[in-house]
Amino acid sequence: MFAKKFRQHGLPTLSRYQMQVKVGDYVDIFADPSIHKGMPHKHYHGRTGIVFNVTKSAVGVRVNKMVNGRILEKRIHVRIEHIRASKCQKEILARKVANEQAKAEAAKTGVKVNLKRQPKQPKAGYFLPAAGPDGVITTIQPLPFSDLV
Repeated sequence: MFAKKFRQHGLPTLSRYQMQVKVGDYVDIFADPSIHKGMPHKHYHGRTGIVFNVTKSAVGVRVNKMVNGRILEKRIHVRIEHIRASKCQKEILARKVANEQAKAEAAKTGVKVNLKRQPKQPKAGYFLPAAGPDGVITTIQPLPFSDLV
């Protein structure tokens, strides 16, 4: 569970410590086995949470946990080595930017724009030409049965 990948052993790089984390950011918790200090419990490994507190070397994260059939919001503090910025909001933020641009364009042109997401539609129908590339329809028939015995 906490094993590192092939040729990825050893201490983390300095860029790991220079990551900027703000309150409200979504982070993924992945325990780094090379740093034992501030390591989260194995239950939180691979979970996504929201930052509620930032200190000098650690981050407070709100994570949902199933306890006796109900989901509780747990608040844990994890060192910065054990978290990564989550990509879970990337598509939502991109859609938000696109919607704002569409709204601004609609305000200029005066045309109403639909901002709702639409499910994938079926492919458009088409007619398949019966003739081949030379323009001739070829008729194929089976050979008549012949008993060779």
